[in-house]
Amino acid sequence: MTERLTDFNRRLSIAPMMDWTDRYDRYFLRLFSKHMLLYTEMVTTGAVIHGERQRLIGFDPFEHPVACQLGGSNPADLAEAARIVADFGYDEINLNVGCPSDRVQNGNFGACLMADPALVARCVEAMNKAVDIPVTVKHRIGIDGRETYEEMEEFVRTVMDAGCHHFIVHARIAILAGLSPKENRDVPPLKYHYVHRLKNTLPDLNISINGGIKSLGEAEEQLERLDGVMIGRAAYQDPYCLVAADHRIFGEPETTPKTRHDIIREFLPYVERMLSQDIHLNHISRHIMGLFNGCPGARQFRRYLSENAYQSGADAGVIERAAAQVNESRLGEWEACTPA
Repeated sequence: MTERLTDFNRRLSIAPMMDWTDRYDRYFLRLFSKHMLLYTEMVTTGAVIHGERQRLIGFDPFEHPVACQLGGSNPADLAEAARIVADFGYDEINLNVGCPSDRVQNGNFGACLMADPALVARCVEAMNKAVDIPVTVKHRIGIDGRETYEEMEEFVRTVMDAGCHHFIVHARIAILAGLSPKENRDVPPLKYHYVHRLKNTLPDLNISINGGIKSLGEAEEQLERLDGVMIGRAAYQDPYCLVAADHRIFGEPETTPKTRHDIIREFLPYVERMLSQDIHLNHISRHIMGLFNGCPGARQFRRYLSENAYQSGADAGVIERAAAQVNESRLGEWEACTPA
């Protein structure tokens, strides 16, 4: 359990992604920016209340600011889970109203909750009464049969009246019948104008946008109209795109960016610490596969990790040797010739 932050900036956050944003990935991503807000994978209320909490929601103090995303629809259970999460030292609790998977729908939470704004409001109200940290909501712009801007605004107003002041809006509808979760990330068209209109209509709310944003440049464009930007898959597939975030998004003085090899060197002590706790290397190394994305030698880096991190007894030296597949001096020359 760690001491939480009382003040942090939501201008840039990394989306909660199942099977991706676990504690090892969050620690790795923190090396790129000390300010951006990180999110856990979605954790169900049942898992938090009845499961192995340290394994499910434990985190390293280095991850701050960090938010825990909860999945559920029972106000009492969400309140209890929120209290547990707050006691662990999280900086924010986020309610998932965007996941379209069948399993989530069968549990009556995630995106299907957009059909019942009053229930979401009761959930938010219960969590707000239980904790003194921010309770936020991440939702889609709509679902099957509730696809108009007006219906989205009605949803937000109802939940806002229950005490939610920050909304993260995935600017696609979720098609609950007929599309897989993967297809729901790409097939429904992005409608950024819905999110912009929502901010214009309710300017006192803190509104972040999610969906299809792949670079800091695109984030800067959205920040001209909105309070925050959430980056998802791009941060996982090409994490080095975040390296200038503290300067470009948060206004820190410009400095020479860390190199990719700098990131590896900073990450290794954490890797060694986790290995000493009987964590297998591949659970950690899978999150760094995209570090050299687009660079000469990236394929060799990924191949070396893939072939060796799963071996019994694999140690941090595997990551060092993988990084050595990418010539650091030559990479510096390549980066100097590559547009930012």
